[in-house]
Amino acid sequence: MTLEASPPSALPDDTIAAVATAIAPGEGSVAIVRISGPEAEAIGCRLFVAPGDQSWESHRVLYGHVCDPASGERVDEALLLLMRAPRSFTRETVVELHCHGGLICVQRVLELVLASGARRALPGEFSQRAFLNGRLDLTRAEAISELVTARSRRAAQLAMAGLDGGLQERIAFLRERLLDQLAELEARVDFEEDLPPLDGPAVAHQLQDVQAALEQLVADGQRGQLLREGLKVAIVGRPNVGKSSLLNLLSRSERAIVTDLPGTTRDLVESELVLQGVPITLLDTAGIRTTSDRVEQIGIERSRAALQAADAVMLLFDLSAGWCAEDQALRDLVPEAVPLVVVGNKADCLARTNEPTAQADVCISALTGAGQDDLVQQLLCRCGHSDPQGVQQALNRRQQDLAAAAAASLGASLEAARQELPWDFWTIDLRAAVRALGEITGKEVSEAVLDRVFSRFCIGK
Repeated sequence: MTLEASPPSALPDDTIAAVATAIAPGEGSVAIVRISGPEAEAIGCRLFVAPGDQSWESHRVLYGHVCDPASGERVDEALLLLMRAPRSFTRETVVELHCHGGLICVQRVLELVLASGARRALPGEFSQRAFLNGRLDLTRAEAISELVTARSRRAAQLAMAGLDGGLQERIAFLRERLLDQLAELEARVDFEEDLPPLDGPAVAHQLQDVQAALEQLVADGQRGQLLREGLKVAIVGRPNVGKSSLLNLLSRSERAIVTDLPGTTRDLVESELVLQGVPITLLDTAGIRTTSDRVEQIGIERSRAALQAADAVMLLFDLSAGWCAEDQALRDLVPEAVPLVVVGNKADCLARTNEPTAQADVCISALTGAGQDDLVQQLLCRCGHSDPQGVQQALNRRQQDLAAAAAASLGASLEAARQELPWDFWTIDLRAAVRALGEITGKEVSEAVLDRVFSRFCIGK
């Protein structure tokens, strides 16, 4: 039987180029133009002039100038790094031109490279070539993209764990176990009379073990997704209950104006922060109430929209004033599927008022910071991630879907086992599970899947 997929496409034979660093006017001291392919070295020789007797060798940095071959004009003072195949990221010959940053110089250098025969690279095409040339498996390639886009230190650590190959090794090990069982089953289908009897319960036990491992990987991936993507959390409540004070407390900055006057916040105020390794976008919303002020009305409308679109909601109420019908009305606005934490604020006044706190999931003081850690823990727990720090390796969404599909296929194979169906009924869904795991690492993958995966990368990576 043959389960390995043929290459999704012929290996590339053209030369690509792109700016491999972020560029912005007046920002960044260095920019890199990356060239990869059979003509990369020739293009570098055509455009780069190195003074003196510098040796043009692989993995050696040269100093010189990028010049326009048509006019001889010096376009930029630069460094050139040549990496001959296969000792490069793409396993093709790669040339990097390290130019001055900004916009004009680097764009002119790229224009000269393209005019000399290179093609502008597509998003993620350098990484795609590394995959096609056997430099990376698909899990490592995706880890590169996740490392570039990481929004927290923990997210970067997860990406590095994938880049180190641990995830690929786990998936490959589970896939090999399934292939072993599939080989035994296929042999019995074709040559059962010539082979000793197969221990069906032992095969089923192996499939159950792999299914449990896949389900655990999916669960860890869902927890790890929080570290990668973060949460958008809306802070809602009546006017003057301390929403802006809470935003300032958690973000450790004066992002929002705080006064004793109701209706101070007229628009959404966003703050990006990291709480226990989880990227959080906090939305301080306008206090929701009935008002004739048109500007405040617009802010309240935006607050309602933010409440509906948020990943989680923190509903603040004033402990010193107690829970009221308006607070309950706000709670009723929160969609049932959205995690909600009811926060009683102004706990520093609680001892004086003796108001009941039964409605509060957690009590805090945005003034003193009391209860802040409990609030963060409650928020993460409500979102189903009580211990995101405990995740060491995590599948991304694409990989989770495939692992879940493989686990479901194994469930169907186990059902065939429970019904004591013939061996070939076991193999149908077992083959599907093997294919799904192969698609995670790139052992079995179509060109359309590759295009979809690498199109999410930044250009130049």
